Amino acid sequence: MKPIYDTWNLGYKSIFGAVKQFETVKFSIRLAKDIIPDFPPVMVLFRTGFKERFLTMHCTGEEEDCFVYSTEYNARYSDIHYYYFSYTQGGIRHYIKKVDCHVAAVDNGDLFQLTVYQSEYETPDFLKGGVMYQIFPDRFCKSGKVHENIPEGRVLREDWGGTPYYKPDYNGHVWNNDYFGGDFAGIQSKLEYLHDLGVTCIYLNPIFESHENHRYNTADYMKADPLLGTNEEFGELCAEAEKYGISVILDGVFSHTGADSVYFNKFGRYPTVGAYQSKDSDYYDWYTFIDYPTVYESWWGIDTLPNVWENNEDYTEFICGEDGVLQYWLDKGAAGFRLDVADELPDQFLNNLRKSVKSYDKEKIVIGEVWEDASNKESYGIKRRYLLGNQLDSVMNYPFREAIINYVKGGPARDFIYSIMTILEHYPKPTIDVLMNFVSTHDIERAINRLGGDYCDDKPKEWMAERWLTPEQYTRGKNLLKAAMALQFFLPGVPSIYYGDEAGLQGYKDPFNRRCYPWGNEDQELIAYVKELSRVRKSIPNMKGGKTYFVLNDNQTIDERVIAFTREGKPIDYIVFVNRTGENVHLGGIPIILSRFTDFEPYYGDYANDAVTIPPYGYTIIKAKFVK
Repeated sequence: MKPIYDTWNLGYKSIFGAVKQFETVKFSIRLAKDIIPDFPPVMVLFRTGFKERFLTMHCTGEEEDCFVYSTEYNARYSDIHYYYFSYTQGGIRHYIKKVDCHVAAVDNGDLFQLTVYQSEYETPDFLKGGVMYQIFPDRFCKSGKVHENIPEGRVLREDWGGTPYYKPDYNGHVWNNDYFGGDFAGIQSKLEYLHDLGVTCIYLNPIFESHENHRYNTADYMKADPLLGTNEEFGELCAEAEKYGISVILDGVFSHTGADSVYFNKFGRYPTVGAYQSKDSDYYDWYTFIDYPTVYESWWGIDTLPNVWENNEDYTEFICGEDGVLQYWLDKGAAGFRLDVADELPDQFLNNLRKSVKSYDKEKIVIGEVWEDASNKESYGIKRRYLLGNQLDSVMNYPFREAIINYVKGGPARDFIYSIMTILEHYPKPTIDVLMNFVSTHDIERAINRLGGDYCDDKPKEWMAERWLTPEQYTRGKNLLKAAMALQFFLPGVPSIYYGDEAGLQGYKDPFNRRCYPWGNEDQELIAYVKELSRVRKSIPNMKGGKTYFVLNDNQTIDERVIAFTREGKPIDYIVFVNRTGENVHLGGIPIILSRFTDFEPYYGDYANDAVTIPPYGYTIIKAKFVK
């Protein structure tokens, strides 16, 4: 018996995944012949805050054991829609809802989701098919250049690679005031290395003047931090990177500033009159004081990070205006912005931010930090509109990261497939093409530690500080990282390498995941592997688009040890096999297993005599034609 409804099958839903405004989608259900509805079934569809719509379904076909009922919907409104189906038999109403990610059952389950995005929604082309590289600026490369006007209170470290300071003072405060001296000139000196690695875009963690080494407590939005270099040197970095075909994206921290800043000036460092010092300050209305001046709203209650009111007209103009922060740094050469804690930026501000960036150049990108499914995220009681066409181009793809890590560590292939397909089904295609796919970032432990090391979520920082992987753990972590990176590089979106992952750099949680790049002590084998991933990825034309299908056999993978999926092309599909185990996996009878394909050819790895062999922790790619 065929499923009642299946969102992955074009015979049930004529367009897979999200749809554009004004596209017409055909929905079909299949009811067993012994189900005789009292009257035609209906599709029930609604948007949050709006009434349900009832779309009558008509019998459009008869198959061996069922009748097919269909209806069409013209998606007029960009929004998240929810839907289910219903029929009445013998006076009893029955519901058809989602029970297993993409298929339906009767009288049980959840609502299906239909994402409708604006018809004019496009995302920048420069990132599509590329490779991103994330740099924590203080820890990537130190040029040795002497920088001037270094603010007081900083500890300049001379032990490159030493353990970052993490212990609190007697008041329980961690100052984050130790700096290893990574700078713009250091990054510029490594552009050739990054180019050879296959990198086409650098994402820099914050560069604006700040008085902690992570620089998420902005002191001056219009000035690069003196330890990194000058604003002009940032411009030189962008210009030089462009010669290597590399763009540079900045981290925008706009939900809060530093208390030690031009704007708040709690400690009187700056000559300006800050909001903390006087209610007559030009910046007073940016902040919300509860008991002036000592009690104020701050990010997660951290009083060194006072929250701003983003929709204050003066603040919005300062950030998004014609002469504002965004356009100033775009003028300097930035290719766009990654937005810190996007959940805490109100819709109106995000709308204004996108308008500012895109009015400068539609090819500039806006990426949001969102940890969950960004299509249906709710924050602070608001259903977010990130991916409908007037806010973000892309998001940090945490759902992919968790799916990849869990699978390569031995999780069920079915769970992996469902996690990936849910995102592909919910996100607009323009977003999918520029998704930021990573396995490590500055906010989570490095993948090699997560894969090879001990569980750390319940451990104190004292445990993490000098905790290094044993040789056996390192080998296991490195091998599993290879499999994880193969998935990261070949799934839809853009792989983002966290600096040092390719060199075997270790580190549990913050700040130990932000250690210095190990120049001179790199894992050269791992670097060579990543270079090859980049080369192979670049050689596949489908990486800039095309649909992805997982190769299934009775709703299970061919072999639990292997994930197999296609990158659809015209007329050739590329089928990627990734092996998470330490043994060769040999799959015979490929024409039978992949029965919807023909004209098989080897592309990368071992394919011969209708059999494919996937090396330990590696990948094999074959080409074939898809037969609809």
